[in-house]
Amino acid sequence: MPPQNSPASGTPRPAPSPDGGPPRRTAFAEGVDQLRAAATTEPGRLRIIGALLALLVVAFGSVTAWQMTDRAAAADDVLHGSQPLSSAAAEIYSSLAAANTAASSGFLAGGQETEESREDYEREMGEAAKQLAFAATASESGSDSEQRIAELNSLLPEYKGLVERARANNRLGYPLGGAYLRYANDKMQKMLGEAQSIYDNENERLRDDYADATSYPWAAIGLGVIAIGGLVWAQRRNYRRTNRVLNHGLVAATAASTVVLLWLAGGHTVARSGLNESYEHGVRSLTVLNDARIASLTARGNENLTLISRGAQTTEIMVDGKPTDVDEFDNQFKVEMAGLTKHLAAAERLADDDSGAKPVRAAGASMEAWQNRHANARAADNRGDYQCALAQVIGGRSTSECPDGDKPTGECFDEVDKNLGIASAYEKNEFKLAAEGGRRAMLGLPVGAAVLAVLGAAGAVLGIGRRLSEYR
Repeated sequence: MPPQNSPASGTPRPAPSPDGGPPRRTAFAEGVDQLRAAATTEPGRLRIIGALLALLVVAFGSVTAWQMTDRAAAADDVLHGSQPLSSAAAEIYSSLAAANTAASSGFLAGGQETEESREDYEREMGEAAKQLAFAATASESGSDSEQRIAELNSLLPEYKGLVERARANNRLGYPLGGAYLRYANDKMQKMLGEAQSIYDNENERLRDDYADATSYPWAAIGLGVIAIGGLVWAQRRNYRRTNRVLNHGLVAATAASTVVLLWLAGGHTVARSGLNESYEHGVRSLTVLNDARIASLTARGNENLTLISRGAQTTEIMVDGKPTDVDEFDNQFKVEMAGLTKHLAAAERLADDDSGAKPVRAAGASMEAWQNRHANARAADNRGDYQCALAQVIGGRSTSECPDGDKPTGECFDEVDKNLGIASAYEKNEFKLAAEGGRRAMLGLPVGAAVLAVLGAAGAVLGIGRRLSEYR
């Protein structure tokens, strides 16, 4: 009878072989025994060492190629994706604010609205529509920005309709025109809120891309150190057992791995430096300059609306500890001018050379002249001389009671806007140069790391194979 399982133990006995020999063993058990037996001999140990070294070098090259590909893609997104989209979001806001300012400026001129004012309004509305179309194609599907862009596209024709009604009533001399324009301004404030949210979203996306592009590839660096350490250990072991100073294959593998590690560390350091510079002296400067331009546009619009509303809208603020009613638009003008002063000071600090600081200083000088002229206009309006106040805002009247020796506030605003545009163009070029330099430092690294890793693994295998040949 063949041997039966022991009922007492409950453990099945190995099945006998068909020829009645010893019981069969599993393939896994056989493999473990062969590996254990091989590890007790020098050739077996060399084979294991060679396989581990080749695996380490290949893993090092693969992880380096993977991590640097991700960082290069993030740097490319910074240069060609998130930063242009952030700029487009800023352009949407500033174009809408500029169109609102142009509409109020034309309204102040009454029936004598200039062709230039009308062209400015149409140009800015067209630019806003153009940037909205670009942002719609570049924004992430299903994102908050995409929904807000769709909302802006629906509000844009509503705003234009209100402006046209305000103009039509204004040409006929009907006071209803001012009410329509204030209603249009309220609609614009809602649109600017949506544009601000888009701008904030894209700035956050830009910061995320910077963080991805500049993060250290610790996994690749760690594997590189381990791989080189293993290769050095293998060569030392070889020297102690054979008294041979060099093994050409292992030396070649060590050299290839060292080149990859140094290239990784140096290339990423240069790329990180360039990208950080593009952020510090490009993106941050552009953000402050965009905020300054938005503040100046909003201030100009509120200055115009102060004369259009003629005190129809008031707000309560605290003056010397007492609640006081003041003109809502004039109060907002002061708030925006305070913001403009702060943004210009920050832009001058961030400018890394005189070419960037000079237009900012010029904008500051024009802003001071604007504030002085605005104070004169408010004084004239408060004493009941509306035409004098209007002349000091849009120009056109000169009498002994209303001197016209200074520029109207509109010209001061134009100079502020012009100089901010010059500074923004310069900082945008600085950003592009620094970001492209950082991006170039990563070029070739993923492919180069993969090729050198293959060569290094081949060198390790050949070096170990040279030692194995001595046992044949």
